[in-house]
Amino acid sequence: MDLPHAALLLTAGLVAGAVNALAGGGSLITFPALLSIGLPPLSANVSNSVSVFPGYVASVAGSRTDLPPGRSLWPLLPTAVVGSVGGCLLLLATPARAFELVVPFLVLAATAMLAFQDPLRRLVGHPANLGPRRRTVTVHTMVAVGTAYGGYFGAALGVMLVAGLALVLDATLARVLAVKNLLSAVVGLTTLVVFALFGPVNWAAAAVVAPATLLGGYAGARMVRRLPPVVLKTVVVVFGTVVGLYLLWRALR
Repeated sequence: MDLPHAALLLTAGLVAGAVNALAGGGSLITFPALLSIGLPPLSANVSNSVSVFPGYVASVAGSRTDLPPGRSLWPLLPTAVVGSVGGCLLLLATPARAFELVVPFLVLAATAMLAFQDPLRRLVGHPANLGPRRRTVTVHTMVAVGTAYGGYFGAALGVMLVAGLALVLDATLARVLAVKNLLSAVVGLTTLVVFALFGPVNWAAAAVVAPATLLGGYAGARMVRRLPPVVLKTVVVVFGTVVGLYLLWRALR
């Protein structure tokens, strides 16, 4: 790897770490950067998943004061691990083309869910009005689906998780983003282990990107705490729409 390639990956990692903490979708910055230095698509995808993990951890550190009590979070972590492993195995065992055609519509649908959160809550019921059993099943289902997506293709993972969690959790958007950061870190750790064992990771590229996502992730998480809820929601919706349309354009060209 030459110096210009290393500089490109460092810059992409910094920006991606901040974007992942704020709205999710930073992999759409690091993934093309990895492709641009000559990595094959599968290697770029798994190397990207490994590289962004430190940024997720930094985002958790930066938003830890917004996390709900641990007793309400611990039950979600095994679900996140199972979903992530399922997504990783799907990536390694199946052709990517069919899923790539579906991904843009998943991202756009998730963005629409967040944009029209209040009408959807009136339709399916506000989380505060759901029975404990139904609320538990709904939250675990959202986490399983979102983390499976993250294990397969991490780009826009944050948008997917925020949209699903905002619909089923009775919490502020800042708290939802903090939970998203924690679940993203679980996805990142799971994919790191699976892909380190079974995937074609380019460790030289990962070693350049990973520290940069660490710095960017912490800075982005601190920024989130200073933004009003309406601004946060607008940022996530706009970014999710752009990401979905970009993925659709890339899949159809």
